Amino acid sequence: MKFSALVAIVPEDQEQECIDEARELGAGGITVMSGRGISNTSKKTFFGLTYDGSQSVLLMVLEKGLSLEILKAIQRTLRPKENDSRGVVFTVPLEHLGGIDMSQVHKFEQHLKDSL
Repeated sequence: MKFSALVAIVPEDQEQECIDEARELGAGGITVMSGRGISNTSKKTFFGLTYDGSQSVLLMVLEKGLSLEILKAIQRTLRPKENDSRGVVFTVPLEHLGGIDMSQVHKFEQHLKDSL
């Protein structure tokens, strides 16, 4: 079985929606970290101060096929219109992995069987 790390950097106000999508599709554990983004275009706010917004970084270790399903679901959430993207999501293949809960591995195996 091959694994991927899925990383999603999402606006804080869409964090829960992205987590719900991932959990519904079979993600077990999700690590959530706070972040602050700096884009190439600043957003003007009150008294000329700029604010780029706070983001959440979601990190998941998933079976490779499942990671693609979750990536697509989160991408649909972050990009409701063609030219409007509010975050980024990507996967990284994992070569070595330790410490994963075996019940989660069994869920991944069941997902593979169900998708065949």
